[in-house]
Amino acid sequence: MDVMHEPQDSRFVLELDGHLAELDYRLSGQDVDFSRTFVPPELRGKGVAEKLVRAGLAWAKEQQLHISASCWYVQKFLK
Repeated sequence: MDVMHEPQDSRFVLELDGHLAELDYRLSGQDVDFSRTFVPPELRGKGVAEKLVRAGLAWAKEQQLHISASCWYVQKFLK
């Protein structure tokens, strides 16, 4: 389960068993807002969303971005 960063589409994706899960973000200067996490029903309960969020947050910290989340799922990781 490798997470791929697609900066041209402002998202992180993970493909598994022919299904695509994604974490979307909006980048504005040094601010990043993680706006949406989507995991298809076939991949739920397998830790896919957590893996996406951890990869996204690691990238944002590495880039020294100010992190916010309008996505409720990502907000759980920022507390």
